[in-house]
Amino acid sequence: IENGPGYKRLYRCDDFVVNDTKLGLVQKVREHLQNLENSAFTADRHRKRKLLENSTLNSKLLKVNGSTTAICATGLRNLGNTCFMNAILQSLSNIEQFCCYFKELPAVELRNGKTAGRRTYHTRSQGDNNVSLVEEFRKTLCALWQGSQTAFSPESLFYVVWKIMPNFRGYQQQDAHEFMRYLLDHLHLELQGGFNGVSRSAILQENSTLSASNKCCINGASTVVTAIFGGILQNEVNCLICGTESRKFDPFLDLSLDIPSQFRSKRSKNQENGPVCSLRDCLRSFTDLEELDETELYMCHKCKKKQKSTKKFWIQKLPKVLCLHLKRFHWTAYLRNKVDTYVEFPLRGLDMKCYLLEPENSGPESCLYDLAAVVVHHGSGVGSGHYTAYATHEGRWFHFNDSTVTLTDEETVVKAKAYILFYVERQAKAGSDKL
Repeated sequence: IENGPGYKRLYRCDDFVVNDTKLGLVQKVREHLQNLENSAFTADRHRKRKLLENSTLNSKLLKVNGSTTAICATGLRNLGNTCFMNAILQSLSNIEQFCCYFKELPAVELRNGKTAGRRTYHTRSQGDNNVSLVEEFRKTLCALWQGSQTAFSPESLFYVVWKIMPNFRGYQQQDAHEFMRYLLDHLHLELQGGFNGVSRSAILQENSTLSASNKCCINGASTVVTAIFGGILQNEVNCLICGTESRKFDPFLDLSLDIPSQFRSKRSKNQENGPVCSLRDCLRSFTDLEELDETELYMCHKCKKKQKSTKKFWIQKLPKVLCLHLKRFHWTAYLRNKVDTYVEFPLRGLDMKCYLLEPENSGPESCLYDLAAVVVHHGSGVGSGHYTAYATHEGRWFHFNDSTVTLTDEETVVKAKAYILFYVERQAKAGSDKL
């Protein structure tokens, strides 16, 4: 047995059990330690909590057309540097089609006998029939917009994450983008494994809103993960010696975009030294023709040796939800530094048509995207700092800061230094704003 801060690791079965007092004193210590580690944000958190306590009408009630409406959003308790997980969960919970699919799934049946009361589910990702990432993810999403509590503790989900994603065990800060990719990949694998004898892919096929033409298969059969987040890239490589062209199609769930080097010294939107970096600049850098350097020589089948070449990406198929990751962390000789450049991004009308392989085959509205959520990293390094998220729900923007949820406005959202952006494909008959 290895004892840790609020948990025990059992080596024989590689399990984890909660080791806390009835009053939850260890959890309180964890939260206090996290506040000390993130001292730059402590004052702001206390100020927001005080405003919430002293101004219930402003924080939990909103005047809409003369009537008072309750804010039904629920925060997620920090279990010890788990803000990276909370920010991703809150973002995904506000992607309506994705969230609704999981919330409408039937609950996993309870087992009989000695294990009565424990949820059971076969997971291909782990091979352990005592845990289910899909089930705990479903329960968490259901809890977030019920309005019955101000904060929900995702302990059961975090337990499953520890079981099937060893990289995220412990209480150190993690990368939110890395967690999102692991989460989506494992949800995809588990959904392929079936649910109470019924294939989740079969359930997906019954959903008329996710037609076969919108599916993108990654690692096997399509699931709701690939149907919503899945797109296809065409990777085009040309030999500079003989002109031979090589094309390859690669599925993706998100696009990781470099912030162009000429903008990396510009930290704020109002800084006067040069133009502001825009999301279009990052997308252009991703799709522009690039000459590969000496370390990336292309093996030309016609020349029968490695040659200098050029590379270009085209988007062959756009996803329903376009997830854009801005590469803010990069390795130097000894450290992983953060690029703190402000990147301007649109709330509505992100036009992706010019990045398509065959733009003439796309409809007038099929290339336009509206922002649904933004994940922000505050601080200087990937192993420290704090994650929060902004997301829109029923026409209102919310700021999700662990257990604290506050109403905010568009002006505040567009000033954020985005780390991950979630854009949702615009439906027909929407407005015509474009980036």
